[in-house]
Amino acid sequence: MKQRSKGFGLIEIMVALVLGLIVTLGIIQIFTASRGTYLTQNSSARMQEDARFILSKLIQEIRMTGMYGCLKLDSTVVAPAIAQPAAMNNPILWDNTNKVLTLVTADIGLNGGVPTWTIVSDCQTTAQLYSGAKTVTDLTSFPLRQIIYSLVGTDLRMQLVTAGAPAAASVVNNVKAFAVSFGVVGSPMSYTSNITTANAADIRSVRLTLTLSDPDNKVRDQTYNAVATLRNRF
Repeated sequence: MKQRSKGFGLIEIMVALVLGLIVTLGIIQIFTASRGTYLTQNSSARMQEDARFILSKLIQEIRMTGMYGCLKLDSTVVAPAIAQPAAMNNPILWDNTNKVLTLVTADIGLNGGVPTWTIVSDCQTTAQLYSGAKTVTDLTSFPLRQIIYSLVGTDLRMQLVTAGAPAAASVVNNVKAFAVSFGVVGSPMSYTSNITTANAADIRSVRLTLTLSDPDNKVRDQTYNAVATLRNRF
């Protein structure tokens, strides 16, 4: 009597291959979806980090606009001190047409490079203004910076206005829109984007709106908002 051979038939092998292929395709789909989710979340996190960086920087500088030390500048200027320039009269201005924000802010960290001006005061009787940096020993110095933020194409650039300062540098890329509106004094307070030297003194708060786009098109455009109040105006 012949012994019957044992093994897998062709149909069984084909069924096993089909099942294996289905499992493999399922694993590939899960991997692809997970990778897509990771790339999307990574792009979104990068955009949020860029927005958080520039908005927090702008808010800090806006809150310190108009901070000109402990005393008003002396009416009598003693050389090499200089008279107060017109730029200091309105420490925050916005050109809505060209998307240019100009700030005159206190450099409280002393790490912003060479300041535009320096106020030197004893905080009791005298306060003089000097161009650039001023080294003092027994008095208090207040470095001031005039900073220009401008939207050029999709780059938000920053320019420090002082002698020997580098050219405007990009601080955030892939900016689709940059808008600034101002809460002006009134009852109730209203917001406007039309700020000039005539109404700049009426500003009480600043609303920043930043729209970023993803260069890899993994996520849709994201819009971020922040509001800062001006120092000593409320």
